[in-house]
Amino acid sequence: MFVQEEKIFAGKVLRLHVCASDGAEWLEEATEGTSVEKLKERCLKHCAPGSLEDPKSVTHHKLIHAASERVLSDAKTLLEEHVQDEDVILLIRKRAPAPLPKMADVSAEEKKKQEQKAPDRDAIFRATASLPSHNMDRAVVQTSARDFQTELRRILVSLIEVAQKLLALNPDAVELFKKANAMLDEDEDERVDEAALRQLTEMGFPETRAAKALRLNHMSVPQAMEWLIEHAEDPTIDTPLPGPASQGEAGAEAAPAAGTSEEEEARDELTEIFKKIRRKREFRPDARAVISLMEMGFDEKEVIDALRVNNNQQNAACEWLLGDRKPSPEELDKGIDPESPLFQAILDNPVVQLGLTNPKTLLAFEDMLENPLNSTQWMNDPETGPVMLQISRIFQTLNRA
Repeated sequence: MFVQEEKIFAGKVLRLHVCASDGAEWLEEATEGTSVEKLKERCLKHCAPGSLEDPKSVTHHKLIHAASERVLSDAKTLLEEHVQDEDVILLIRKRAPAPLPKMADVSAEEKKKQEQKAPDRDAIFRATASLPSHNMDRAVVQTSARDFQTELRRILVSLIEVAQKLLALNPDAVELFKKANAMLDEDEDERVDEAALRQLTEMGFPETRAAKALRLNHMSVPQAMEWLIEHAEDPTIDTPLPGPASQGEAGAEAAPAAGTSEEEEARDELTEIFKKIRRKREFRPDARAVISLMEMGFDEKEVIDALRVNNNQQNAACEWLLGDRKPSPEELDKGIDPESPLFQAILDNPVVQLGLTNPKTLLAFEDMLENPLNSTQWMNDPETGPVMLQISRIFQTLNRA
């Protein structure tokens, strides 16, 4: 008996569960050496008789191994694709590619896009040629915003003077301001700019010395570095700076020696507290912004002035340095004319009058004077918010008039 060689070496027979896309299921037997393409033809012959007459029918279908979700390659055998007995095979028709658009359709689509496109500069000028012109130059808008900030600062400077005088008349003024000072006494003098401190320590300076140098030089890295070099051989370089408590004790010991009356002592003590509060609210420039602007070639004092005028905003400070430098730093410390209608209207407001007798209002004014970005915090405060709201309303009303 003659047996064909291909049947001797055909390999193991696999029983495969085939599922078509229309829901049909059947059992198909094939040897491991059967190619995927041959299996696909048999499956198509089973579920769609006559479909093989179309030569494209085989290429328009694909077999998928259900367990691994792999598309089986037509050129490989079932053994090469690691198909096992009892595996499930899916017969899926490939999606037909989208037809290419006709030239007429492309032209219509492009025309539609052009119609929906935003108008260009010339088209805008033609459409608005008959409208009256308004000067809305960006520089003018920025100048107006700066003028408002400058005027608000001048109002705060004048109101601080009034609030200090009113609160000094209070018999409990010293106690009030001791409590107010305690609100600020959160080791602010002990805080050090971490970025500036890191720069100095990376240069090799000890951390304690670097922190002391930064406190003595208003967080200026260049000045702190100069101080460290100049005092490198100073035996007291590592002596800690005196804290608020030691300053207060020194003032208390100095008061009896002066031989002043109790009233003068209270007045002096109140003055020292005012100075201490103002010192805590002293402007501290952003160390990174200082370094960045100095690298552009500006002098350190000019850079600090620019940051102070522009609330530590580096980009605005750069524009100020390159522009007309208005307002000047000196203008920031000038109060408003006490005879002006604006100042009189503010002082005549009952809410403002009551607020000026509250130490917290004075602290808010001091804080906003040196840190305008904190104004939102004080606007939301139940004690200082109403005062700030009245000042803003009065300013806007008179400004429009």
